[in-house]
Amino acid sequence: MIDTHCHLDAPEFGNRQAELILAAQKTGVRQMVIPAVEAGNFAAVQRLCAQNSICFPAYGIHPMYVHTNPLTSLRTEGVEAQGVSTGLTRTEEGLQTLRDYLTTHRPVAVGEIGLDGFVASPTLAEQESLFVAQLKLAREFDLPVLLHIRRAQDQVLKHLRQIKVRGGIAHAFNGSRQQAEVFIKLGFKLGFGGAMTYPRATRIRELAATLPLDSLVLETDAPDIPPAFLTRGEPNQPAFLPQIAQALADLRGMTLTELTQVTRENTLNVLPYLNRCAQW
Repeated sequence: MIDTHCHLDAPEFGNRQAELILAAQKTGVRQMVIPAVEAGNFAAVQRLCAQNSICFPAYGIHPMYVHTNPLTSLRTEGVEAQGVSTGLTRTEEGLQTLRDYLTTHRPVAVGEIGLDGFVASPTLAEQESLFVAQLKLAREFDLPVLLHIRRAQDQVLKHLRQIKVRGGIAHAFNGSRQQAEVFIKLGFKLGFGGAMTYPRATRIRELAATLPLDSLVLETDAPDIPPAFLTRGEPNQPAFLPQIAQALADLRGMTLTELTQVTRENTLNVLPYLNRCAQW
C-alpha cells in the first residue's frame, strides 16, 4: 500500500518519525511520498527520505508559501543566513533552490504545488506566477506534479492545458465529475483520503465510488484531513491508510486486497520514479 501524500516532516509530529513509520509498516503501508511545501523544508524532507527507505521525496513550493524566504533552509543546516543578500526576490530564490534540488536529489515529483482560492493572501495572481514557473520546471525535468487545488480547479486546469507536464496527482480531489474527467485526460490520477470517510461528504463519496478505478490513488495528507474514525483534534498519520482504503473498497464493492493492488499499480504508473529515486 502506498501513501501518495504524507507530510511526515510536519511539526505536529515532532521527532516521532521513526515511530510513525514503524506503525505504518505494521499496518501494511510499504511506501510513502513526502511532499515539501517550501524551500525552507527541502533539506528536512531530503534527510528524512535518505534515512528511511520507504519514504520518497517531492520538492515544490505550496501556494500558501509564496512569500516564505528560502534562506531559512540555510539556517536548518547551521549556517547563519541573516543579512545575506542574493539580489533575487524570494520567489526567484525559491525557484533557484527548487532547481538545485531537482538537479541534485532526483524526486518522484514536483510538489506540493498549485493554487488556493480560499486564502486572501497570497493573492491568486501571486500564486499563479509561482505555479506556472514550477510547472515549467516539472516539464523541463520531465517530472509529474503533486497538485494542491482549493477552490481553483478551473484555474489549475487552464495552466495544465497550456503547460504540458508528465501528469501527476490531483491531491485531495474535491472537484466536479467534469473537472475530474479533464484531469484524467491530462494524465492525472485523483487522490482520495480522509474526507471520503465522512458519510455527509456525499459528492466526494459518489466520485470515489464511480470514477474509473484506474484513476484513483490513496493518500492520508497526514497530519491533516483526519478521517471520520479519529477523535476530534487527533492528527492523521500514515498508519491509518488501510482504514481509509477500506472505506474506498467498501464504496467500490471490492475487497481491500483488490483495491490495494489496483491503487498501487495506478500510483507506480503516474509516479514512475517511485522505485528508482532512492538511488539518487
